[in-house]
Amino acid sequence: MTTAAVPDGQREDDDRGGLRAALGGLTTRGRSFLAAGMAAAVCAYVLGQADLLRVGLLLAALPLICVLVLHRTRYQVAASRRLDPQRVEAGTEARVQLRVENVSKLPTGLLMLQDHVPYMLGPRPRFVLDRVEAGGRREVSYRVRSDLRGRFPLGPLQLRLNDPFGMCELTRSFSAYDTLTVVPRTVPLPPVKLTGEASGYGDGQQRSLALAGDDDIIPRAYRHGDDLRRVHWRSTARYGELMVRREEQPQRARCTVLLDTRRIAYQGSGPDSAFEWAVSGAASALVHMLARGYAVRLLTDTGSAVPGEGSEGFAGTAQESADSAGLLMDTLAVVDHSEGGGLSRASDVLRGGSEGLLIAFVGDLDEEQAALTARMRGRSGGAIAFVLDSGTWLTGGAVSGAVEDRVQQLREAGWTALAVPAGARLADLWQQAAGARAESAADTYGGWS
Repeated sequence: MTTAAVPDGQREDDDRGGLRAALGGLTTRGRSFLAAGMAAAVCAYVLGQADLLRVGLLLAALPLICVLVLHRTRYQVAASRRLDPQRVEAGTEARVQLRVENVSKLPTGLLMLQDHVPYMLGPRPRFVLDRVEAGGRREVSYRVRSDLRGRFPLGPLQLRLNDPFGMCELTRSFSAYDTLTVVPRTVPLPPVKLTGEASGYGDGQQRSLALAGDDDIIPRAYRHGDDLRRVHWRSTARYGELMVRREEQPQRARCTVLLDTRRIAYQGSGPDSAFEWAVSGAASALVHMLARGYAVRLLTDTGSAVPGEGSEGFAGTAQESADSAGLLMDTLAVVDHSEGGGLSRASDVLRGGSEGLLIAFVGDLDEEQAALTARMRGRSGGAIAFVLDSGTWLTGGAVSGAVEDRVQQLREAGWTALAVPAGARLADLWQQAAGARAESAADTYGGWS
């Protein structure tokens, strides 16, 4: 929620323009009165009619007086904006609530509110508020919706002031604004399991054991509730505080989701394009794996990994799963095409250690990139690839033979690879990949769900 206070009419817009800006705020009616008054004054001078001169002066003075009064108005107004929610999926609505409060001791006149929103979110909302009493408040709301993911600024809020005769209209702007984050659509995925899946905390559960022997023990500080039989007295004497032995610790299964963002790998654009399907698929896989207890990370063809901190860049402990999901979704909300031509940087990152399960969403692959992708399987316990034939997303035809050849090449390297035609449902492909992997003897990591 953003709040902005306007101490007076001048501060609302940083006092830019002053009286000259107020004169520029004359409405059509005000300009007409001013022109008529000046014309009447000229005619009165030429014809020598004193009565006509008085009428002309009155007509010209009325809009000028309105400008002066409106310019000298000192409304003390506070405004706030609240988004609910601040992060939404593409195609869903968010509610924006505006609150205007008159904090001065004088009532306001007629107020017109206008909030600036990008055209992707719809037309600019406008509201007319009647007289607001001293200390009173008014609340209005509107809804925004975008089929395109991204980060969109809302604001600043504009306040329009009118005089009672409609001669002048001044616009004051608040400086505060909010940001609406539109994340990719996610689809629920079936909780499938593969052969060789271990039981325990997270699929493919592994454990790290405390090393035996006094010299190999890695102690930690005593915590309330620890078993006193685990106290390590030698370390306690060394550090001067109660220390306990580390014992068997569960290690979370890991999952890396690789997203190919190369511009040359995708054809078409828009919310129904192959690239947007890949981004949505990566988001769905990340959320699903986090919910299944995996420590996850997002990797792109540029070699950039998210979150990029923690244990080798993975995130998603039980306490921080929601924060990890938010960070990953915020990243996918603004991810765009890269200008790179290959996947070598991502391959270098994957070569650095054991990645656990690898799920890849890739676009069009030439022979060289297909061979490079096939080699990424080496350090992964399990590898699933969704290969998009972006050409079919433009024509609606069947998957081309070249894409089928690339898929077969990945399968021979140990991947569970599937071609993705136009309009394919990720949930169906997910189930299909699970069935194909369950039949394969290459499942050595311990499964995914």
